[in-house]
Amino acid sequence: MRRRSLVREVLASTAGKIGVALGVILIAASILVVLVVPWDFGPSRWSNPSVWADYPKAVPPAWTAVLAADEPVEHQVIEADEPSESTARGDARVDVYDLVYEHVADEAPTFLSFSLADVTYLDRPPSLSVTLLRPDGAEVPLLRTTIRGPRPGEEPPFERHDETPLRVLLTAEPEVAQATSEMLAETFGVDIPARVLRDDIAAALFGAPDENGELQPLPGTYTTQVRVALAQPDDDLGWVRAVVGGTVFGLLGTDGSGRDLAQGLAFGLPIALIIGLAAATVSTAIGTSLGMLSGYKGGRVDLVIQRTADVINNVPLLPLLIFFVVVFGAQLWLIVTLLVLFSWPGLTILVRSMVLGLSGSQEVEAARALGAPSTWVLRKHIFPHTAPIVFLQLIFFVPAIILAEAGLSFLGLGDPSLPTWGQILEDGFRTGAVFLGYWWWVVSPGLLIVLTAVTFMLLALAMEPVVNPRLRRN
Repeated sequence: MRRRSLVREVLASTAGKIGVALGVILIAASILVVLVVPWDFGPSRWSNPSVWADYPKAVPPAWTAVLAADEPVEHQVIEADEPSESTARGDARVDVYDLVYEHVADEAPTFLSFSLADVTYLDRPPSLSVTLLRPDGAEVPLLRTTIRGPRPGEEPPFERHDETPLRVLLTAEPEVAQATSEMLAETFGVDIPARVLRDDIAAALFGAPDENGELQPLPGTYTTQVRVALAQPDDDLGWVRAVVGGTVFGLLGTDGSGRDLAQGLAFGLPIALIIGLAAATVSTAIGTSLGMLSGYKGGRVDLVIQRTADVINNVPLLPLLIFFVVVFGAQLWLIVTLLVLFSWPGLTILVRSMVLGLSGSQEVEAARALGAPSTWVLRKHIFPHTAPIVFLQLIFFVPAIILAEAGLSFLGLGDPSLPTWGQILEDGFRTGAVFLGYWWWVVSPGLLIVLTAVTFMLLALAMEPVVNPRLRRN
């Protein structure tokens, strides 16, 4: 068939239209991810815990708020690079940063953290204090610290936290638990020991006791006030940040380490397609070439190729892969290589049977009689007859290899530094996501794997009329 006729035949069916549409969407999304996301996303971001420190841990997607009975907490990052107020005291000054947060949810945030960066000073290191101003007028001191002083031999200006910001998880500090306990006793006359509050400091910071002494969320305006004392006019602070941990986040939620699953699954899309298409193309090329050579040459060549295919077909892949992973480590290239090496025998046997029938055709005999070389006969007179079947097998190989890679990663044999869909699934099951009710951690990668497989299956169904002319529409 001509290329235009082939495309028309594929698009003539509903399966073809849906398959082509889904395929275009997947390829376009993959190209966008490759252009936008850095290539070292896996080791530099996904496997770097500091990147996800200010993300909530294991929370569902933000759109689930529509289905929730209570108003969830929106994850917020409040940052300021200019002080709200500055008071000079001779050469020294005090800068005040007000980081305002409006709490309207029916539950407390999951955490409260504070960060600062790009501190520069000439003589004495700046000191700072962080205080939470509550809507009921109560104040809770959260942090008092001084920036690290000059090192021996270091010359001014002194720069601190220019590469790695200073970050403090306030709701994990024992001093904050003690200060919160004292605030509850002074403001409400409720004695809750600090050791009890340590399990959930956020509930006390953003709540108030009811008549039974139980902490309930306190809606209103909260201000994380940062006061920075600077000794010289040229001393400077780049920015300060307060992060209020939400109970929902993003399009697909987060995992147990706070990693944004939407980012990981998006990065896994081009990986899945590249693995599937590359491995399927190489496997198909090997299987087709060996099958055509085996069926056309016959004799000892045929015997060697077929016995090799039989042996490889009967070698168990999983124990062999486990052995190589133990020896060489869990690496993606190793999985792809083994999948390629063990995927071609079936196609070789199929193509050989077709070539055996075509070798005695009048077309081939005439070409031989005219002295055409074997490569010409195979390329011009035999391969065109096998091409529809070969192309159909190529389409079938893609989802099979994607599912195989996902299955192997799910068994813990994948590359842990790359967020493939199977690897994300394995992380979820290993940490008990199913038993803990973190359904978004398991459902999202599972649906993407199924969607990709269905896309190629629909394309394969649409290709059936090309392979079998009797199925074509008039």
